[in-house]
Amino acid sequence: MTFSLVIRGTAVLPDGLLEHGWVGIRDGKIAALGTGEVPASDEVFDAGDDLIIPGVIDGQTHACSYGGLPGIASTTRSAVAGGITTIVDMPYDNPDPLNSLATLNAKIAAIGKHAHSNVALYGTVMPGQSTDEIAGLIAGGVVAFKISTFESSPTRFPRISSNQTLEIFNALADTDIPLGVHNEDQEIVRAHIAAAKAAGRDGIEAHSESRPVAAEMAATAQFLELGAAAAAHAHIVHLTTTRGFDIVENYLSDGYRSTGELCVHYLWFDPDADGAELGAKMKVNPPIRPGQIEALWGDVISGRVAFVSSDHSSWPIDNKFTPSIFEAGAGVPGLETLLPAFFTGAELRGYDAVMLTVEQLCERPAKFFGLWPQKGSLSIGADADIAILKAEAQVWDAAKAHDELNWSPFDGREFSVKVSRTYVGGKLAFDGTNVVNAAGDGQYVARGTSSWF
Repeated sequence: MTFSLVIRGTAVLPDGLLEHGWVGIRDGKIAALGTGEVPASDEVFDAGDDLIIPGVIDGQTHACSYGGLPGIASTTRSAVAGGITTIVDMPYDNPDPLNSLATLNAKIAAIGKHAHSNVALYGTVMPGQSTDEIAGLIAGGVVAFKISTFESSPTRFPRISSNQTLEIFNALADTDIPLGVHNEDQEIVRAHIAAAKAAGRDGIEAHSESRPVAAEMAATAQFLELGAAAAAHAHIVHLTTTRGFDIVENYLSDGYRSTGELCVHYLWFDPDADGAELGAKMKVNPPIRPGQIEALWGDVISGRVAFVSSDHSSWPIDNKFTPSIFEAGAGVPGLETLLPAFFTGAELRGYDAVMLTVEQLCERPAKFFGLWPQKGSLSIGADADIAILKAEAQVWDAAKAHDELNWSPFDGREFSVKVSRTYVGGKLAFDGTNVVNAAGDGQYVARGTSSWF
C-alpha cells in the first residue's frame, strides 16, 4: 500500500498521543495510522518530535464584513498560516447578508475562487423576512444560523425582534441546526452609552461600563428562554463572564438544548491590565470584562464552554483610529493567534495543553457544526486537514501576518508554540513561512450528520 504522503511525528489522536507515529494520506484522506517504520509513500515529511494535530476549526469568523466576498482570500490565507483548516464564517457580509439561496450560492462560488482553507457557513434571517428560506439554506449546507439582539447596521447586522426570533426557533425546532445570537440588549446599551458620553467618560475602560454585563445577561436569558419555548438549539456565540455560562448550564440541566461559546481574547486580556497599552485595539462586543480571565479558564476546564473561537474581524486598523472609543470599530483579527494563544494560556496554567487544545479547537467545533468525524480528528477515513505544531517560543509580530491587516492586540505577546506546517485535504497549504497553496484549494463544507445533542 503506497501513500501520497506520510507525516511522521507525535500524532494527537482522540484518545491520546501516538509517539513516534505516522499518518498515511491518500486521495486527501487519512488512510492509515501507525508507529515505527514509515511505510512506502510518494512523499514523507518528518516532523521529528513536533505535534501532528487535526486542523483547527475556527467556529466564528467574519471574512466578508469589510471587503465583501473577495475578503475570503485574505482571511483564509491567514487561517492556514494559523493551523486553521476550516473557518465557519458568519453571514453578515458586505453589502448583503447570507439570507437566501442566491446569496448562499454567490458565497459558495466565491469560496471556490478565493479560499485557501475550507469554509463552512452560517446563514441568517433579516427583519420581517419569512422563515420560508430556512429549509433551502439548510438543504444548501449551512451549518448554523445567526441573528442579533443589537443593531450594528440596519442592512447588514440588524436587530431581530423577539417575536421573529421565536418564529425562527420554531422553524428550526425539528432540526439539529443551532441558532446563534449576538447577545446584547439594545435599550440598555444605548442608554448607557448616552450616559457615558454625557458624563464625559471615554477610553477602553468606559467601553465595558457602557455595555454592561446586565445587557449581555438579559439578552442571553431571553434568547435561551425563547429557544426553550420552541425546544430548539439556542447558542450564545460569545459569553464574557462565568455568570453567562451559569445561565446556559441552568437551561441545559432543565433539559433544553443550550450552549455557550467563548472567544480566545476573553481568556487573555483585561481592560484594567491591558487597556492603557491597547486602547481601542482590544475593543470587541460584547466587551472584554475586568477580572474574568481565570474564571473563564475554569469554565473551559469544567466543560461548560462548547468550544473556543477567534471571532476574527477583517476590519483594518484605521477603523480603530477615532476620537472616541464609542466610534471605534469593534472586533480584532485572530486567525493566526487562536491556536498559539489558547495553547500557551492552557500551558501557563498547568493544564494538559495538547489535549485541551485539540478538544476545544478541533473536536468540539467539528461535532457542533455537523462536521464530525470527517473533520476535527486524526482518524482513518477523516479528511487530511492537519497542522504541525512546534514547541518553539515566538513573540507574535503582527506585521508578518498573512491577512493584509497586519495588526493584532496580541502583537508582542509571547507564545510557547508555533505552527510549522498546515495541510488542507492532504495538500501543503502553509510551509511555516509562506502560504503555498492556491486560491480555490479550499472547499465549501456543508453540514453533515453529526449533532451536539
